[in-house]
Amino acid sequence: GMTLVIATRGIDISVGAVVAISGAVAALMIGGDLKIVDGQAVHISHYPLAVALLGALAAAAACGAWNGLLVARAGLQPIIATLIMMLAGRGAAQLLTGGQIITIYYPPYFVIGNGFFLGVPVAALLALAVWLGMTLLLDRSALGLFIQAIGINPRAARVAGVRARTITICVYAFCGLCAGVAGLIISSNVKSADGNNAGVLMELDAILAVTLGGTALTGGRFSLAGSVLGALIIQTLTYAIYSLGVPPEVNLVVKAVVVFAVMLLQSAEFRRSVAELATR
Repeated sequence: GMTLVIATRGIDISVGAVVAISGAVAALMIGGDLKIVDGQAVHISHYPLAVALLGALAAAAACGAWNGLLVARAGLQPIIATLIMMLAGRGAAQLLTGGQIITIYYPPYFVIGNGFFLGVPVAALLALAVWLGMTLLLDRSALGLFIQAIGINPRAARVAGVRARTITICVYAFCGLCAGVAGLIISSNVKSADGNNAGVLMELDAILAVTLGGTALTGGRFSLAGSVLGALIIQTLTYAIYSLGVPPEVNLVVKAVVVFAVMLLQSAEFRRSVAELATR
């Protein structure tokens, strides 16, 4: 989701808050009621599971669409528009959960984050389905070209007949939807919803994965496959730090250094300066 946002010259720093909102909405709609079945207490859901999942995803997509409206219609800078959602969304998640951790007791919901299908984690299959669906859509239609055109020159894209504002809103809504899916996976995995800590600093990992994958922060050039590879690199780096016994706090410093290095490598001026020094 972040890949397409950055491809349109945008940025979304609210994905962590949207993750928390999605998990909170799902937890509230599922609830923790008990029902006696055959003499045994069984946890039941307030709403059918499909309805709860759709409600959580709809809330996440609405948050993303709101970001898109602020950027495309109100003309706000993407970092400012999404900063508003980051703060308001985190507050909304805390209000939904009452500032507490809501425990989920409904076993069917746990399949999303802990289940397996043919030996493959369901969470991995969900991620693969989203990536494959968007890859086919971007490659088999003109949408990928339109997104590139918007990222390179939004004004020229509008003059050429591209519905830049509508596509921008949809891109941000899709980013919110992806964050919603992540929220469902996380809350299902830990069997609870935490409006205070769920998704904290996740936007850093998303942006880092996209930049490591070769997507230009200046817009236009993007790669969904590269973003997947970037995410795998980040997880490998994280697990390597933990396995070496390095304090977890160092993980953030390492990620910051990696982001700094990637930004330098993407700078044409920096590469030119290095080339000039090398020729001396």
